[in-house]
Amino acid sequence: MLTLEAADPQRLPRADGRGPRVSGLDPLALVAVAVLVGLGELNLTATGGGGLAVHQLISVLGALALLPLLIRVRAASLPVIGRLTYAVALALLLAVLLRGRAAYGAQRWFSLWVFDVQPSELAKLGLLLMLANLLGGGRPGWRRAVLAMLAAAAPIALTLLQPDLSTAALLTILTLVLLLVARVPIVLMASLVTAGTMIAPSAVRLLRPYQLARLQTFLSGSHSAGGPGWAVLQANIAVAWGGMFGRSMDPLHLLLASYLPARQTDLAFASLVEQWGLAAGIAAVAAVVLLLWRLITVSRHTRTSSGALVAAGLALLLGCETVISVGGNLGVLPLAGVPFPFLSYGGTAATVHLAALGLALASPREARRRHLWMAPRWRRRQPLLAQLLAIGIGAQLVGLSLLAWHQQRANGPELRRAGELQMSRCVRLPAPRGMITDRHGTPLAVDAPEDEVLVVPSLVKQRQSTIRQLGALTGIDPTSLSQALDQTAEGPTVKLAAVPAALGARLEAAGLSGVLITQAPRRGYPYGPVLAPLLGFVGLASPADLRTRPNLALGSYVGRASLEREYDALLRGVDGSQCFYVQPAGQPVALAEQAPPVPGANVRLSLDLSLQQEVTSALADALRGVPGQPRGDQGAVVVMSAQTGELLAMASLPAYDNNLFGPPADGAALRRAAQEPGDPMLEHAVQVAVPPGSTFKLVVGAADTVFAAIPPGQVVPTGYTFSLGTHVYHGWGPLPPQDLTQAIAWSNDVYFYKLALALGPERIHQVATQLGVGRPTGIDLPDEASGFLGTPESVRQLGETWYPGASVILGIGQGYVVATPLQNARWTAAVVTGQMVTPHLGLAFQSGDRAVALPSAAPAPLAFAAGLSPVKEGMRLAVTQGTATLLRDLPIPIGGKTGTAEDPSTSSGGADAWFTAFAPIEHPEVVVTVLVRGGGEGHLTAEPVADRVLRFYAAHRDTITAAAPYEPLPSAGQS
Repeated sequence: MLTLEAADPQRLPRADGRGPRVSGLDPLALVAVAVLVGLGELNLTATGGGGLAVHQLISVLGALALLPLLIRVRAASLPVIGRLTYAVALALLLAVLLRGRAAYGAQRWFSLWVFDVQPSELAKLGLLLMLANLLGGGRPGWRRAVLAMLAAAAPIALTLLQPDLSTAALLTILTLVLLLVARVPIVLMASLVTAGTMIAPSAVRLLRPYQLARLQTFLSGSHSAGGPGWAVLQANIAVAWGGMFGRSMDPLHLLLASYLPARQTDLAFASLVEQWGLAAGIAAVAAVVLLLWRLITVSRHTRTSSGALVAAGLALLLGCETVISVGGNLGVLPLAGVPFPFLSYGGTAATVHLAALGLALASPREARRRHLWMAPRWRRRQPLLAQLLAIGIGAQLVGLSLLAWHQQRANGPELRRAGELQMSRCVRLPAPRGMITDRHGTPLAVDAPEDEVLVVPSLVKQRQSTIRQLGALTGIDPTSLSQALDQTAEGPTVKLAAVPAALGARLEAAGLSGVLITQAPRRGYPYGPVLAPLLGFVGLASPADLRTRPNLALGSYVGRASLEREYDALLRGVDGSQCFYVQPAGQPVALAEQAPPVPGANVRLSLDLSLQQEVTSALADALRGVPGQPRGDQGAVVVMSAQTGELLAMASLPAYDNNLFGPPADGAALRRAAQEPGDPMLEHAVQVAVPPGSTFKLVVGAADTVFAAIPPGQVVPTGYTFSLGTHVYHGWGPLPPQDLTQAIAWSNDVYFYKLALALGPERIHQVATQLGVGRPTGIDLPDEASGFLGTPESVRQLGETWYPGASVILGIGQGYVVATPLQNARWTAAVVTGQMVTPHLGLAFQSGDRAVALPSAAPAPLAFAAGLSPVKEGMRLAVTQGTATLLRDLPIPIGGKTGTAEDPSTSSGGADAWFTAFAPIEHPEVVVTVLVRGGGEGHLTAEPVADRVLRFYAAHRDTITAAAPYEPLPSAGQS
């Protein structure tokens, strides 16, 4: 071959044809490499890998020192270097299978002193040079292709045995690309592609479990913790967090970095964006594009086919590695474990890439000796195909950069929240529960004056001074404190101690790092059983509470019964939180934001404590027994405003002590309390329905004022008995002929037998339902009993028969009717005021300095109110002349009605004692209803309780009815 030596090397044409060049070093290519290496160093340094950064820099500098020598390699030497490199790579691949170091489920490395060598990286260079030599020769196309595929098979197979699927795939891609660029016969290429397509489904069976998991994760989009999808999610979060200029100046940047696995290698691109921003990521991609351009330019101006293939092959290999790496980081390609060239940590990869670059850049030096017979440039077509492939790869890299930018813009906020959430652990700070007070502000339910000291061991241990100060303030000895800090905790904090509120305040003021002071979740009830059935108790939220109230956190304390449950939303407040930044293992490393708890509102009741205590005492005396009467097993007293429905007192006995519920609850004491006779866990005024006896005559009399089945003023013969067919019904004694008013005053059973039969059950039911019989009153307490009022139709639906006698005894409150004391008080108020009130205990709620009325239903006038005077007059006459004369000398004029109801369900088998009254006569203010279940005659057992209660009310009337000021409830449209 004839050649001409150029006379003056300084004036030789440049490889790109644009003018003279001085040496084979391409400054733009070196700039691109420098940018990538520099960005990799920045990434390693920012993520805490200072030692790795030094190690990588030494590897790169060592390779750069060889670069001037490699650039001087002549084209004739490439086949020799290629065969030698190929042989060494195969030998090392075999050796690593026998004596290599295993990690991450593969055996890929040799450890040489402080360096790790990966032979599969050297295989890339060896195969590149070998294929360039084989495909760049003058053999026929099919022979070149067969030899190239045989040469590629060995390193690919050995790499798969490690297993290293990603490198094997890159070697396969390199082979196909060089076959394509070398323009082997199209039929052969088509056959290879077809065969590969057919084999691919079967090849899935050869994948290792972790490799198959990566593929399945990519196809399913799973982000489950511990799987490959988790790494992709972390990469997406890292890209979102980085923004345009990164978070390397953020104090949390090292913590952020610790959540990104393989941040120095496979996910180096995401790590770079996280630490130095999308601008750095785009700079890395631009550097690769620049390197592609320079290598493709070299391939187009190289004077030998093998040299062109080396440059083009290296360009396409680097481009494919970058596309796969960036695509995997962004989640648009499976995470294949392919590093980003020069950016990812890896001394072997960097050295091999630089060596390949030096050999590729050596080819243009052949421009110093021009081949006289070489074909013109337009006929050398094979580098043009490489150029098209490089343009396609460059376009993909630009597209991936745009995708990263779009991901930041579109999904950034959501991903940043996910990142913040995963590196934070929060401790709930329970909100102080609001007090429950009586109408004057006297506390009835309060939080215990005790605090809990919570510590974060990992933060407290950072400073011995904190440990000493904590021990001094709490009085805990160093050994016990050390043991507490070393114990295993389920969350970030450990409960250290419960301390008085004053000491808790001092600890909080000390501002000790890692020490939290929270209010103990213990509720105190100063008056115990006097108010327990009304107030209820608090406890851990049940599964049902958590299902129906999504805002509740696991472990929250909520109202579980009575008023604590009814007004829980007001009383509980809003829990706060103290958050911590934690390592991926969950160990707190620093304090994060704190959201202070919002205390619950105080709820003010309509009750008067002094009246409640008097009522409870009077009822307790009645339950102890009255001479000549059976002893009752349970009882209730209702004292209610006749005009508004406000409950001034409501006693229920026997009663439990709600202090037993804590929390923590006294389980043994609670079990004993639940086994006590008389159902102490019930609120008897609201949850116990029994036959109302003669107090129901008020309802039957009200029905007669509507329908006049027997005109109220008509005097009816009565006597002692009433016969219906063969059955004889008795009264309590022989009574003369009476009208409705007199029959109420003397509780004339015979009169009401006749009246009930004349009215019929349907008409009684029609009026009774308007008076609230057989339906809940609507009181602001949960689990209210509805009572029952039957009709022939409803009884038939129950599978029973309504006989005429059922209508007769309905007139005296027996048979198919049961009612609670509260329902009884409500119909008493209705017949004396002409309006239906809704009983309620909640009066107002107070948050801060503002007290606002709680909502309550307005009184509803009765359509038949104008005709009810005979009933009201009968109640007055009962006190002045009839069955309730015990109350005749009260200081205020009252009306009342006795009641005695047969109730075989009582423990004694005796009758239930009832009494209901109102005062004063002209303008009714208050209703008092008493039930002593199983207590015998109403006028002997229940009436004395009402007498005592009404005397106390009369003596303290102004004090009882007064209330601390509060604002009216805003109407609709007001704020």
